[in-house]
Amino acid sequence: MRLDKYLKVSRLIKRRTIANEACDGERVSVNGRAQRASYEVKLGDIIEIRFGQRTLKVEVLAISENAQKADAPAMYREIQ
Repeated sequence: MRLDKYLKVSRLIKRRTIANEACDGERVSVNGRAQRASYEVKLGDIIEIRFGQRTLKVEVLAISENAQKADAPAMYREIQ
């Protein structure tokens, strides 16, 4: 699954266009490297998203084409 779509489906970012812009602005990195929106997400990937001063770091646990709002947090695990 594409990185921008994963961010939207997992509800880490609200809209896919915003996820796309975050990737283009190099605010999203996977496994320590800035990635484009077209990057194929794999299980075990570590995604870092920078929201201004705050950084969110998560590990990919599941990949699903669509997820209910209640199921979305099960797709990733937050890392400190």
